[in-house]
Amino acid sequence: MKINITEMFVDDEIRDAALRVLDSKRFVKGPEGKTFEEKFAGFCEARYAVATNSGTSALHVALLTLGIKKGDEVIIPSHTFVATASPLLHIGAIPVFAEVDEKTYTLDVDDVKRNITKKTRAIIPVHLYGHPCDMDPLKDLAEDHDVRILEDACQAHGAIYKGKEKVGGIGDMACFSFFPSKNMTVAGDGGMITTNDEDYAVTARALVDQGRLEGKKYEHDLAGFNYRMSELLAAIGSVQLKHLPDWIEKRRQHASLYTRLLTDEDVILPIEAEWAKHVYHLFVIRHKKRDDLQKYLKDKDIGTGIHYPVPVHLQPSIKPYNRGPMPVTEKIAKEVLSLPLSPSLTSEQVEVVCQYIMEWLK
Repeated sequence: MKINITEMFVDDEIRDAALRVLDSKRFVKGPEGKTFEEKFAGFCEARYAVATNSGTSALHVALLTLGIKKGDEVIIPSHTFVATASPLLHIGAIPVFAEVDEKTYTLDVDDVKRNITKKTRAIIPVHLYGHPCDMDPLKDLAEDHDVRILEDACQAHGAIYKGKEKVGGIGDMACFSFFPSKNMTVAGDGGMITTNDEDYAVTARALVDQGRLEGKKYEHDLAGFNYRMSELLAAIGSVQLKHLPDWIEKRRQHASLYTRLLTDEDVILPIEAEWAKHVYHLFVIRHKKRDDLQKYLKDKDIGTGIHYPVPVHLQPSIKPYNRGPMPVTEKIAKEVLSLPLSPSLTSEQVEVVCQYIMEWLK
């Protein structure tokens, strides 16, 4: 039995949506994109949403919209995908790395406090693996120092903070990714910016569309980009979004089963903080002999992943900004292993994965 780490959902409605766009011959800046933006904003309980061609583009545009410029410092975790940091380099801003909490893998607020300076202009909390950050103390900190909060929610569609706030509407702005491995996709690269600030939404929309303010065709008020999402992908995204709440619950059920069956004390399991609703983009365990376990599972035709083996502060492109060792982050990076998790996964498959892991442990 081959068990993949993740699988994308495709049904007749998605195929029909793609054909509808192909038949319309309207591939950019049409009704599908607007509809998807409206639906996604509603899902996140945010006032505005702006579709982009990737989560990385969304982060780039959001940073510029927030006024981040050359020389500004932005505090980010190092235990994340490199795209949290790379837009900063293109702007000329300085990534300042803070440690993560060893249980939730999200920003350690105390370490953020230690890294704030007069040059700090923003904080990017990453809702990693689908677990939301503890946002209230970060918001208090941001208010005290007059800095902006940009949520990197690229892995956390639908995650809930303190039982009431969905990620994407908590900070000043937020960014999502629809890469095929995410909890929902657009069948390709795609992203979304959400915000409750109308001015931010207007600026972000212009930057995504060559710097044009809405209604203008050959006037470019800003130096923008071609970061638009195609109509084809937006149409698929609207269908995927309908299924997302059910998919989240299936992921949570699988996570619960993994947690019940993986009982060895040498395996560190993911936790769900009492104030969080985890959407389990990934189910990430830790073990000191992670590489050996991964090889064993590969031999059994079970797909796994490592998210992420090289901390961002140690990436070759980022090393000039490395201010020293980050022991918590570097320890986590050596131990994490992502197990198969998707809505199409069955309970029987989860049991097989756990059976092999427990056999290996013995």
